[in-house]
Amino acid sequence: MDPQSERPLAARPAPGPAAIRSDALAAVALFLTSVLTMALTRMTGLYPQVPGPAASLALLALAVLPLALRRSRPWLCVALVALGFGLAGGVGVPEYLITQISLFTGLYSEGAWDPDRRRAVWVRGLVVAAMSVWLLVSLFRATTDPDVLDALPLDASGWSLSPLVAYMLIQLLTNVLYFGGAWWFGERAWASACDRARLEDLARELSAQRRHAEQQAVALERVRIARELHDAVAHHVSLIGVQAGAARLALEARPDGARVAREALVRIEDASRSAVDDMHSILHALRRGGGDGPAGVLEAGADDAAHPTASLGVDRLPELAVESAATGVPTTFTEIGAPLPVPPLVSLNLYRVAQEALTNVRRHDGPGTTADVRLRHGEGWVELEIANTRPARRLARPMSGPSGLGLVGMRERVESDGGRFEAGPLSSGGWVVRARVPLSRGTES
Repeated sequence: MDPQSERPLAARPAPGPAAIRSDALAAVALFLTSVLTMALTRMTGLYPQVPGPAASLALLALAVLPLALRRSRPWLCVALVALGFGLAGGVGVPEYLITQISLFTGLYSEGAWDPDRRRAVWVRGLVVAAMSVWLLVSLFRATTDPDVLDALPLDASGWSLSPLVAYMLIQLLTNVLYFGGAWWFGERAWASACDRARLEDLARELSAQRRHAEQQAVALERVRIARELHDAVAHHVSLIGVQAGAARLALEARPDGARVAREALVRIEDASRSAVDDMHSILHALRRGGGDGPAGVLEAGADDAAHPTASLGVDRLPELAVESAATGVPTTFTEIGAPLPVPPLVSLNLYRVAQEALTNVRRHDGPGTTADVRLRHGEGWVELEIANTRPARRLARPMSGPSGLGLVGMRERVESDGGRFEAGPLSSGGWVVRARVPLSRGTES
């Protein structure tokens, strides 16, 4: 089993209809060639005692035509070819070229195409053993045949081996190379085909993983866009709601209601323009990404540093605190430590975290709530902390929007920069959000 995919290793694919038709045509062509070579051999007169034409054709057909099954039924092919080869040679059919090619091809095909590897070994082993016995019998007959002995000189003529021993060694070496070559080439063909099948499976698997990764990239980009829209718009919409309520109350209850309402309407106008500007910035980045499919989406998300909203960063936190205080939540800002350069993407994410946290303060807490924003610079890190105080009678609740994505979005932003995010209640009844980001990781981001 493949430990990575937990499925059987790929085997050689079965032959298709085109391959089977090709084998059938090749078998017929070889059979016709064997009939021609047999007829030519008969014409030479070197073999006066041969079986009749009908018997010779039948044995040639048995020795050659089963090659049509060499890829679809290789074990049956080699068994029939070996049987036909042995019978044709035993009765003296005068054809040796094509039948030897047929037997070699049958042995090779059994090794190259039989999916049952144990059967492939046993079938070839039995065929080789039977052919070895047949060879030994033939050599015994040849060495005891007076005509063969008379054709071989008795004198070694200075050689260390007698002509008879040399003749036997030639026959043995020829057959060892013949059967060994068929076996070895068949094994190599099977192994090569299996390797190709594994590579094709791997290519298909990699292609599927690539498509899955592209789909994940699209999904992540959608989440990023949704989070960016949430952070950009929710803050301004919250401001609009607070200022609209203040304007209504001022018109109803205060003598100077017109002036207060006018100031609130100005803030509403500014907040609405900021929300529209942020949405335009995000949409501009998406259009700039260009192209269809995941590549265009990734391009849109990969250049956050050049995004128009990248002008929002930790240097705008004092303005954010002033804006929060203007909505009725007294907010202070404190910067601790020597300021260090903060990468644009980290700076934008920290700004969005502070913006979301202050939006949650306005959304969930009542009168008497205050907020404190602190930015700490350390050796290779930057930390943002937003804490709010509540009256003792109020219980601390998680700061998240109606969708429950407030804390999740802040955590994703911080962790995407390799930082650590914490959020939890204070003993005084308030709530604290803290994000620490390493500047080295942020630079790499």
